[in-house]
Amino acid sequence: MSFRTQPAPIARPSRCHLFGPGSRPAIFEKMAASAADVLCIDLEDSVSPADKDSARANVIAAINDIDWGSKTLCVRINGLDTPFWYRDVIDILEQTGGRLDLMMIPKVGCAADVYAVDALVSAVETAKGHDKRVGLEVIIETAAGIAHVEEIAASSPRLQSMSLGAADFAASMGMQTTGIGGTQENYYMHRDGAKYWSDPWHWAQAAIVAACRTHGVLPLDGPFGDFSDDDGFRAQALRSATLGMVGKWAIHPKQVALANEVFTPSEAAVAEAREILAAMEKARAEGQGAAVYKGRLVDIASIRQAQVIVTQSDMIGRQA
Repeated sequence: MSFRTQPAPIARPSRCHLFGPGSRPAIFEKMAASAADVLCIDLEDSVSPADKDSARANVIAAINDIDWGSKTLCVRINGLDTPFWYRDVIDILEQTGGRLDLMMIPKVGCAADVYAVDALVSAVETAKGHDKRVGLEVIIETAAGIAHVEEIAASSPRLQSMSLGAADFAASMGMQTTGIGGTQENYYMHRDGAKYWSDPWHWAQAAIVAACRTHGVLPLDGPFGDFSDDDGFRAQALRSATLGMVGKWAIHPKQVALANEVFTPSEAAVAEAREILAAMEKARAEGQGAAVYKGRLVDIASIRQAQVIVTQSDMIGRQA
């Protein structure tokens, strides 16, 4: 273990980020009533340029008027390469009463992108005398973003979470696919007359998880485009969870339950984790550095693994 310990990320459930376009205010109440941990109203890709101003007004009214309960409330602003983003930040922060929790920055390519938004958010908060500091979430969806992922993860004390945006990432990388997440038809290995599909997003996810865990940021998986494919969504989510991601986006309400299912530790997993912690506590009391649990060796690393599961379960329980 390094002398410099890894900081802990913010302790909040993030199993599912449910997205809805800011141009469709009729769905906001349904989002608030959903089982998603994080609600993200979108001003970027799902809103046409002609509707940007009206969508922003919809979002401001919704933040002020709708009862969002204990949900984490997020707005995805427009990209820094557009003429819309600065008004997103200024108008929303100046015209709402402190209910907003996060602003999501799309297509972040370097730490300076985060700095720019952080500076503007800080200026508005200071000018308006806001006590609550709005957090930031970034999306890695370009070649530059994944190349600079660690500096982005370290870019701001406001930064709480980081997601992989598969569609724009694929386009930026020049990948020959139109699929959003999941395995891809032509990304396979062939042996003994059979095809074996692997995960083309694995390396980018692993890089994001490593950068996030180094700097105390929550790593999240992004969208799965085919919302008719429950098995494909579940498989992608399970791979993401195994790699260390804490949640996934839902672009359709039916995906919320799937994400919550995968990213909520099962009762069996939690029970085993607690048994491992108890076994190690007993070994420590007896002056031993390791123990045998169900025929396998467990040690201090096992404690850290088990504690991740128990902590996640306890946090979700408190939220419920």
